[in-house]
Amino acid sequence: MTTIIKKGLDQPLESKQDLLRYLLAGARTQDDWGIGVEVESLALVEATGEAAPYARIEALLQSLLVTGSWEPILEQGHLIGLKGPESQITLEPGAQVELSGRFCHDLHCSHADLMNNFNPVLEAARRQGLLFLGLGVQPFSRLDEIPWVPKSRYDVMGPYMLRCGDMGQRMMKQTAGLQVNFDFSDEADCLQKLRIAQWLSPLLYALFANSPLLEGAPSGYLSTRGEIWSRTDSQRSGIIPALFDPAANMETYVDYALDVPMYFIHRDGNYLDMTAEPFSFRRYMEQGFAGQSPILADWDMHLSTLFTEVRLRPQIEIRTPDCLPAHLTFAVAALLKGLLYDDQARAEICARFESLSIEDFMSLYRASWTQGLGTPMQGQTLRGFAREALSLARAGLGRQHARFGRGADESHYLSDVDELVEGGVTLSERLLGRWSGSVEQKIDVLRQHCALVPQH
Repeated sequence: MTTIIKKGLDQPLESKQDLLRYLLAGARTQDDWGIGVEVESLALVEATGEAAPYARIEALLQSLLVTGSWEPILEQGHLIGLKGPESQITLEPGAQVELSGRFCHDLHCSHADLMNNFNPVLEAARRQGLLFLGLGVQPFSRLDEIPWVPKSRYDVMGPYMLRCGDMGQRMMKQTAGLQVNFDFSDEADCLQKLRIAQWLSPLLYALFANSPLLEGAPSGYLSTRGEIWSRTDSQRSGIIPALFDPAANMETYVDYALDVPMYFIHRDGNYLDMTAEPFSFRRYMEQGFAGQSPILADWDMHLSTLFTEVRLRPQIEIRTPDCLPAHLTFAVAALLKGLLYDDQARAEICARFESLSIEDFMSLYRASWTQGLGTPMQGQTLRGFAREALSLARAGLGRQHARFGRGADESHYLSDVDELVEGGVTLSERLLGRWSGSVEQKIDVLRQHCALVPQH
């Protein structure tokens, strides 16, 4: 999660209104809206292409810790992350490295913050023979070859994933994505943005598809990560259809979250496993668990275990895109900012999708990670819609710049997307076109395709 300080999490929960108030407390006036970017990246042993095990990543974190710029995040003696003044580095279950920056007013600030904090990580990785990739799925290592990061929460989540889908552990250990966080002004604005984020998910999968490989071979998908997520846990991932109902409100989202089974609660440094049987947050509110009564921290944690394409925490977090090469990371953020933070752009997107049935939308959604920009959509393709969306985003960013005037116009971050759209060939298709030869040759292809390197 983009670094936002949360207070008062020890408050007891007495009713649904407490849950609603927590989400609505995230509202800000438009002048205070910001943006946050989080990047999960894959770390490989450069000599072999295998997923870097936790021991190698722990050594990397130790080398950064001695610089004095970070504080350690420890669990049972294991170094599992680093915390800076406004950013943090955390580890995903398969030792993917996530960098979360501060919440900024504009993309220029967010970009500078991310690069300033990521550059030392990438420089240290290079010295230690590690290669960081902007790619959505581990390219070579099999699932059983990737050790778990020693976090207690994964001792609960890992076994549970085997009971609610056939790819949950793949999601945890083999995938990497990009998340962008946004603000809202009130309940109506929040619901509109949640709907739009869901409607945009096929476009984001198609336009930024960057995970065509699984365990050394083409998977048959342009976004293998999209397919993996669809087979992870249907109760807590994918699309929330109820949000498309014109009568939906914030309570709709709360009711959805209340009925999702819980993983755990955290007390006295320990995770209390709640997965022996389905135990929803609604039931927890009514009955408690193991002598514990619900507090706001439990709700906050539960919200963090919902893995839908867009979620509230209480900022709006869009989670669809694959991890990308550095030059496209902020193209995603610019596209979404141009569309979500402009009244006219939002109205255009709503007009485009409001007449689309849920059945047709879900067909579009499922096809997007297989057919990419060629996915049929309302008499055209997602490539055609991408052109429209880019035009709307540019105009939206221009109007935002005219109103707030912070730094240069942010639309230049979209320049690399134009080439993708006009060429009509996704990153995945480009990678597949070069995927041949020895492991060493394939590592070189990956290095050229999506290696993350220090930027100065």
